Amino acid sequence: MSCSPRRFALVLSLASLLLLGCGRATTPGSGAKPPGAASPWKGKAARGVHDAELAALARAHWQWRMQNAPVWATTLGDRRYDDKLGDGSWRAAEARQKERLALLARARALLPRAPRFAHARDRATLALLVGELEAQAGAHRCKMPLWDVDPRGNPLTQFNGLPRMHSVKSAEHARTLEARYRLVPAAIRREIADLRHGLQQGLVANAESVRRVIAMLRSELAKPIARWALLTTPKRRARLDDAGRARLVVALEPIVAGPIRDALRAYLALLEKEILPAARRGKAPPGLSGLAAKLPGCYAARIRLFTGLPLAAAELHATGKREVARIDAAMQALGKKLFGLDDRAAVLHKLRSDPKLSFDSAAAVEAKAKSALARARARIAKFFGRLPKADCVVTRIPDYEAKFTTVAYYSRPYADGKPGEYFINVSEPTTRPRYEAEALAYHEAIPGHHLQIAIAQELTEMPAFRRYSGNSAFVEGWGLYAESLADEMGLYSGDLDRLGMLSYDAWRATRLVVDTGLHAMGWSRKQAIDYMTAHSALASNNISNEVDRYIVWPGQALSYKVGQLEIKRLRADARHKLGARFSLPAFHDAVLGGGAVSLPVLRQRVAAYLAASR
Repeated sequence: MSCSPRRFALVLSLASLLLLGCGRATTPGSGAKPPGAASPWKGKAARGVHDAELAALARAHWQWRMQNAPVWATTLGDRRYDDKLGDGSWRAAEARQKERLALLARARALLPRAPRFAHARDRATLALLVGELEAQAGAHRCKMPLWDVDPRGNPLTQFNGLPRMHSVKSAEHARTLEARYRLVPAAIRREIADLRHGLQQGLVANAESVRRVIAMLRSELAKPIARWALLTTPKRRARLDDAGRARLVVALEPIVAGPIRDALRAYLALLEKEILPAARRGKAPPGLSGLAAKLPGCYAARIRLFTGLPLAAAELHATGKREVARIDAAMQALGKKLFGLDDRAAVLHKLRSDPKLSFDSAAAVEAKAKSALARARARIAKFFGRLPKADCVVTRIPDYEAKFTTVAYYSRPYADGKPGEYFINVSEPTTRPRYEAEALAYHEAIPGHHLQIAIAQELTEMPAFRRYSGNSAFVEGWGLYAESLADEMGLYSGDLDRLGMLSYDAWRATRLVVDTGLHAMGWSRKQAIDYMTAHSALASNNISNEVDRYIVWPGQALSYKVGQLEIKRLRADARHKLGARFSLPAFHDAVLGGGAVSLPVLRQRVAAYLAASR
């Protein structure tokens, strides 16, 4: 996906997405708590910042994010904007860009003084703030709201997630949720207007992504309203008595059955009658290569957004091919040990085609995820000094989304007590390989995303944006690093699961090749699918879903390998320089102890750890 709030809670944060203009949301309501009311984040926005000007900037930046991403603010316990939704329209994105550039100018004005800051943490905070604002400002040129049609980030998936993010613990919370529902139809109609405006400029999505969203909408619209997540989720999750829950559903039902359903039908009609006929297909490149003339510099900006570095597409492509070759050899060796097969292609065919290597039920998929998570919990304390307080649980991906999305994702803990959630796709279980399940769990949950993100949120000595932002190369690089760390921790059940780990490593290496191929080298969807099929053991349906994800989320797929390689390089360097004094738990604490930092700031943190350890 190009920009989905649900997904990027584990990358930049929902707020960052809405501020980029990627979230599809809406406008102010009547006002829950007025903006002047006390925020639970008062005093925390600039926590640990010593320089007065930097502290003022940190507070202004945080408040800007809260106002522009009110649903995200709700999940953090800031309920001043509970009856509002962020505005994801292109017009609002243009206005936010002006505000962003003003904040960036303030941040850059502090750079000449930064070397004289009394505290190293202030220097890191300023560097992170400048880097985040610069990357977001650069990505604005991609004009995503004008053409993005995304199976994982469209009005249906995003607004179905609203009642999960807006916890209801009182009659007032119920009232403000109802107010938010009333804003949804106008938001969808603004997206319709934006897509029409983009079409007039020759900006349009690729046909396969449009077809997938059409199928998703048709499926949902065919269901009885009573089965829609917009009604079932608040009915299940609202912390009210039976009468209160009944009143809430009665209030929401006519909004969903009337204006929301009508708006979704209008969005579907737009896709079917206007967008799909014009969508890029056939020989037209599905990625940004097909829009390069209309969006100059877009892919370079997306590379910077998701890696934090000014890397060239050709350099990333070459790195990916080197990594693929290295992992291919390792997979062939382990495949021979397991199956007695000398040919890597034969090993991959065995992994994909042997039904004994796949699950036989949705319950088995879920059970495997839970057992892997339990094993990781039991051993984690030996490898980390600092551990999070928040728990992580396994949750099934909702049915309305499962057929159109990837194998899994993670959702962070919320201020209302919701734990971290490892969402697992249990649809079509016979297509889900057993040997991939453990690596997937360790990436998404423990020691991967949950450990890193939950620790970051609990760094109460840090300014708020460092706890709830996230450089993608760091976040996803850590997740991929965690897959091989799990092997060091003794978490894999056997060589078959290790082969799954290697397949997943190959998968992320192919992303460097495929993403740059699609968006800089004019690759077709088939070229991307064929390359991934030749070099990873992913099932064919997963490969198709993944390639379609890369097409609509340019640059994000690069972050995994780029971050993993940097973390591994820093660890090897630290071990070499410290020798017997090297401590893996101490190294991990140094890496995770600053929040989800950029890779340049991570280098500085590890350098400080080395200096303190000598």
